[in-house]
Amino acid sequence: VVFLNKADQVDDEELLELVELEVRETLNEYEFPGDDIPIISGSALLALEALTENPDTSRIENPWVKKIYDLMNEVDNYIPLPTRDTDKPFLMAIENVVSITGRGTVTTGRVERGAVQVGDNIEIVGLKKTQQATITGLEMFQKTLDKSVAGDNVGVLLRGIQKEEVERGMVLAKPGSITPHKQFEAQVYILKKEEG
Repeated sequence: VVFLNKADQVDDEELLELVELEVRETLNEYEFPGDDIPIISGSALLALEALTENPDTSRIENPWVKKIYDLMNEVDNYIPLPTRDTDKPFLMAIENVVSITGRGTVTTGRVERGAVQVGDNIEIVGLKKTQQATITGLEMFQKTLDKSVAGDNVGVLLRGIQKEEVERGMVLAKPGSITPHKQFEAQVYILKKEEG
């Protein structure tokens, strides 16, 4: 989806159409479907100013605000929602660890695959010895959940785990689904100076 900004700076409608044609040609040149991609022209600044002046401005009252709504509708219609990988075993990389007084240790991160719910047993795998834990709570954007699926950014409350036992870089996983490794084999090709 393309947004042609600063349309308020152009008085000639034909000039806008010419710019749109050039954008479509450029998209086609780089093997994008230029003839099919939605193109919306508008003025982000004038829309922002209108909404800053009156946050209740509707799309009917202001043509520039309407263009932003049109843009978001095209994004919603044209770009498909990503499929969530819920069929594989649960896996979540730990991005942060916090200790909540009276509740326990909370790990936060994005669920990479699978699903998990309160009461499930999980393994903490990674930098230290693999440990077992039970999920006693799930929270996303300050809302308590019963279940979390792939794609969710979630906080996972773990029973019986101290903050010092878990750190960023470790993962939560379905028991037995992954194992940590300290060695691996790799094949590396290093570009010569002439190759870049």
